[in-house]
Amino acid sequence: MQSGASQPLQTLLGRREFLLDAATGLGGVALASMLASERRLHATEDHGPPIRPLIQPEAPLAPRAAHFTPRASRVVMIFCSGAVSHVDTFDYKPELIKRNGQPMPGADKLVTFQGEQGNLVAPQWQFRPRGESGKMVSDLLPNLAELADELCFIHSMTAKSNTHGPAENQMSTGFTLDGFPSIGSWVSYALGSESADLPSFVAIPDPRGVPQAASNNWNSAFLPAVFQGTSFNSDKPIANLTRPAEISAGTEAATLKFLRSLNEQHRRQHPAESDLAARIASYELAARLQLRAAEVADFSDESAETQSLYGITDANSNKAGFARNCLLARRLLERGVRFVQLFNGSYAMGEGVGNWDGHRALKSQYEVHAPILDQPAAALFKDLKRTGLLEDTLVVWVTEFGRMPTFQKGASGRDHNPKGFTTWMAGAGVKRGFSYGGTDDFGHTAVDRPTSIYDLHATILHLLGLDHERLSVYHNGIERRLTDVHGHVLHDLLA
Repeated sequence: MQSGASQPLQTLLGRREFLLDAATGLGGVALASMLASERRLHATEDHGPPIRPLIQPEAPLAPRAAHFTPRASRVVMIFCSGAVSHVDTFDYKPELIKRNGQPMPGADKLVTFQGEQGNLVAPQWQFRPRGESGKMVSDLLPNLAELADELCFIHSMTAKSNTHGPAENQMSTGFTLDGFPSIGSWVSYALGSESADLPSFVAIPDPRGVPQAASNNWNSAFLPAVFQGTSFNSDKPIANLTRPAEISAGTEAATLKFLRSLNEQHRRQHPAESDLAARIASYELAARLQLRAAEVADFSDESAETQSLYGITDANSNKAGFARNCLLARRLLERGVRFVQLFNGSYAMGEGVGNWDGHRALKSQYEVHAPILDQPAAALFKDLKRTGLLEDTLVVWVTEFGRMPTFQKGASGRDHNPKGFTTWMAGAGVKRGFSYGGTDDFGHTAVDRPTSIYDLHATILHLLGLDHERLSVYHNGIERRLTDVHGHVLHDLLA
């Protein structure tokens, strides 16, 4: 054979070899599927197999151990619906002030959610240095500004959607689509409750109505229904818990005792029916709630000083309503509720009045809405600190996306901007007076350590002692998790 001539191909398969390889390959796929369904197949070599909590059907909210030592025992998430403008609150941009009225470089005829953008517009409130850290925060939220030394800011948050509903979904569930469990449901699924008489997860809608994505923000989706958020606020107690006036307390107690005996008998006859046990447990929790829910929402044992701190007696009824919700949140946390999602903003009353969606006249709209948030939210933080709850409570402040550094053409407001905005955390396990990441000179795009909602969720779970890459539920052939296949713990934020 001449040098350089082609060599015979030795790797061609005959019919018999092909069929043999195909058979063994399919067998390997079947084995992998079987091992995965039995939780014997490691998800990754580095992170170990999925962790699915062992749920007791008769006590689905019983406390469960974390994956590792937690820094926080509970979470309160303050969710400002409508998309708060970061460049008017927490994200100081001197260049935006300097170039007020000029076109944004590289954004000629920029079209965003509601249309073409005009020129750059400076913050509508003055920024000032706050506390020992000198953190620049605007005058729009003076009470929260006073807490700058306590807060851990994330200035490089990004979102996937520029539409309120899907963006709210992502902030609460990790997904823009409907039908995925909320973060509070995941935490309840993983850790159960510290209270035998209250839900593990409570959602507190704004007194004026619900956010745009409504109950999607606190749904349990394909997790067991017992982990769904229980929705009520200080003005609207849990529905259908009040005993009718024509039924005496003694009659009700005797009825409940008889019903309990029937349930126990039925459960013993069907020991393998876990859904039945879970349903009985949920009804029993509802019965206990009849006694506890009214007590939690009764502020008569709170001092005049505490009620004044929150602004409960304020002449502004909207502010007083949110103040009551903030105090309700503290009372739920101190009674063992694991996750409280506290909403500020509603779509029931229209743009600007009920939420932070400042498209048309941002300054006048925010001057109405900011006082509703500011004093009560700051009071909640101060109250958690003075009662010692802050030592193991994580406070998280979020909004679904940010707003543009420009005004919309023909309007005096800012359009939606998911490319860069601000959230913050405080309390257990996070640094105080710290800022992470950043947007460009105008606050338009995250450029310094861009951060995703997956990262935020991963960090919250980490502070609760949970591995976001292993906490999962097997659903429709997929190991589902809050952070999907994304997310990194923001270790730079941890104290």
